Amino acid sequence: MNALLAFAHGVDWVNDRFARFAAWAVISSCFISASNAVIRYGFDFSSNSFLEIQWYLFAACVMLGAAQVLRMNEHVRVDLIYARLSGHGKVYVDLFGLVFFLVPVMVTMIWFAWPLFARMYVSGEMSNNAGGLVRWPAMLMLPLGFALVLLQGLGEIIKRVAWLMHRYEMDTHYERPLQ
Repeated sequence: MNALLAFAHGVDWVNDRFARFAAWAVISSCFISASNAVIRYGFDFSSNSFLEIQWYLFAACVMLGAAQVLRMNEHVRVDLIYARLSGHGKVYVDLFGLVFFLVPVMVTMIWFAWPLFARMYVSGEMSNNAGGLVRWPAMLMLPLGFALVLLQGLGEIIKRVAWLMHRYEMDTHYERPLQ
């Protein structure tokens, strides 16, 4: 179990680093967007690459930050029942969702996303827009993001099983969002 927990903590560490990159992608996207507006309206100049790089950074933000959302236990869930469960009940619901939904869906998404990325990388596919960018970096975000979520899901499974075995301390408190 110690080796599995070390693996889970290693996955946490990796996803922390990708989450920092995702945070910088948001800031960069905002800066590029503001700069693009100033240049377009102030100097009457623009390029499709300015717009596309914002999309690429947004893809990085979403796909590379998703695993961190799972790690921080801030992901979407059905609160109707979950909020009323005890610590053990929450952990069993989490395990069920991770094992029977998250892991199979992430494997399937990687299965479908990887060939798309590989085809774009090999062909060097470019955007159809004038001044557009090469597309494979944006497409790389799909299999990479899904793989990070899959790894984080496996790490969360390990942590919950270890918690059930009294080998790992985990906060099972869940605060329902104010919506």
